[in-house]
Parts: sequence; structure tokens; C-alpha cells
Amino acid sequence: MENVGTALAEMTLPQTSPLAGEPIDRADAERLASVLKALADPARLRLLSLIQSAPDGEACVCDLTAPLGLSQPTVSHHLRILTEAGLLEREKRGVWAFYRLVPSAIGTIADLLTPPRKRATKKAPR
Repeated sequence: MENVGTALAEMTLPQTSPLAGEPIDRADAERLASVLKALADPARLRLLSLIQSAPDGEACVCDLTAPLGLSQPTVSHHLRILTEAGLLEREKRGVWAFYRLVPSAIGTIADLLTPPRKRATKKAPR
């Protein structure tokens, strides 16, 4: 089995949220922007949703073309962008490639975009 798509893990996201009240440095802003840019497409957002809601939490390109109404090369292009951004993992099985979400990547982005005061109240026990 070959796993591909750990760019987000290899690419260090900023430790400081751009909403934390401190200026974010240029390099951190560029890294975060590249991941957000990968998310900023309706087809890619739908792909994330379709993959997450798949029975096993993974899907092959062949399972994703019809629901999106896009050609296989176009779907593959969007999957490559999401994989390179570290949002998806790709596992090659024979001639097929299966994709699954990287939960820690989605969580990291959500934390970075949640203002610290909201994060504190969200995690507080009730």
C-alpha cells in the first residue's frame, strides 16, 4: 500500500491563529492561504463532503464523477489539489486510487479560524 498526501503534516501551519490578536507573519499567512485556496472551490468542497459521507469514509475517482457531473480528468485534478494541500490521503490499490480525509488537517484549519475566545468556550465542559 502506498499512501500519498501528507503535505499539510509536512508543511507546518502557523501556530498562531490570524484571529488571535497578534499579527501573523508572511510565511505563515502564505502557508495557510495555500490550504484555504484549495478549499475555495465548490467542486472541492463537494468532494470533501462526498468522501466523508462515503460508507467507508473513502472513495475512488470512479465513485465521484457522476455525483459531481464532472469528467474523470477534472475530478482527478481537484483530488490532486486537495491531496497536495494535505486535506486528503491517497492510497493506491492496484490500478485504483482511493481518497480519504485527513481529520487532523481539517481540525487544525478549524482551530486556526476559530477566534480564541470561541475555542475556549467550545472546549469547556458543561
